[in-house]
Amino acid sequence: MALRVALQMDPIAGIDIAGDSTFRIALEAQARGHSLFYYTPDRMFYREGKVLARGWPVDLRREKGNHFTLGDETEVDLGSFDVVWLRQDPPFDMGYITTTHLLDRIHPGTLVVNDPFWVRNYPEKLLVLNFPTLTPPTLVARDLQVIRDFKAVHGDVILKPLYGNGGAGVFRLDANDRNLASLHELFTGINREPLIVQKYLPAVTQGDKRILLVDGEPVGAINRVPAAGETRSNMHVGGRAEPTKLTDRELEICAAIGPLLREKGQIFVGIDVIGDWLTEINVTSPTGIQELERFDGTNVAKRIWEVIETKRGAQ
Repeated sequence: MALRVALQMDPIAGIDIAGDSTFRIALEAQARGHSLFYYTPDRMFYREGKVLARGWPVDLRREKGNHFTLGDETEVDLGSFDVVWLRQDPPFDMGYITTTHLLDRIHPGTLVVNDPFWVRNYPEKLLVLNFPTLTPPTLVARDLQVIRDFKAVHGDVILKPLYGNGGAGVFRLDANDRNLASLHELFTGINREPLIVQKYLPAVTQGDKRILLVDGEPVGAINRVPAAGETRSNMHVGGRAEPTKLTDRELEICAAIGPLLREKGQIFVGIDVIGDWLTEINVTSPTGIQELERFDGTNVAKRIWEVIETKRGAQ
């Protein structure tokens, strides 16, 4: 049975078709006979009991510079779709949160992937707090003295914004660093959110693994290696993707968190592991599908759609 699928995502014209996971998910849907409708988050709205969006039917193809064709712009009732993908990138701000509230109103009659209630309640840098035995020493705080005390204990730490993404605003502060107060002043001058601080893990020089899970089960991983002179391994800031295998410790981590992800409707998730430690659980718009497929042929998008089609009774 063909499904009607809506894609809530960032502007489609600017995506990197060689790396964008949403593009690969949508291509797989199209190949399986499902119809696609595309809109950006700012074009979704609530009116008189319905959650609506203005957007376009879309056809996709893997041709650089010519990867999509839009149909006529139209207004649609998102509650009439079989599946809506919540796939815009963070930052996880009030605009993002508001989209999850609106999508709550149509889920689960329309299957929203991932479940917007738990996307809202489990942002990536906070869900890991459910698993303190799997994570490095971690602090979530705004108070400068509390952060100083944590740093005094652990010496070498990573400081980052709680709701950031793509490696933006991530700083390593070693035992000799003198910039903590200045960085705290900078961050607290921008917003009222706490910061997250974690003990620095030297194993990051060997890479930061992105492990992909579908319906709570690990399907593969890529290793992201920082560029020379860089602490961050995110590919947005020059990290290099390499093939890798899952270790026993990483399978143990997946086994510990998988049941919760499955229970809460987090169908496609990417977790970050450095050495033996879990650092993030990405539920908003995880990436890595295309890199994994190129490395070992694993078709993660196919597995995702098999799960969705089963939930929608389309198999």
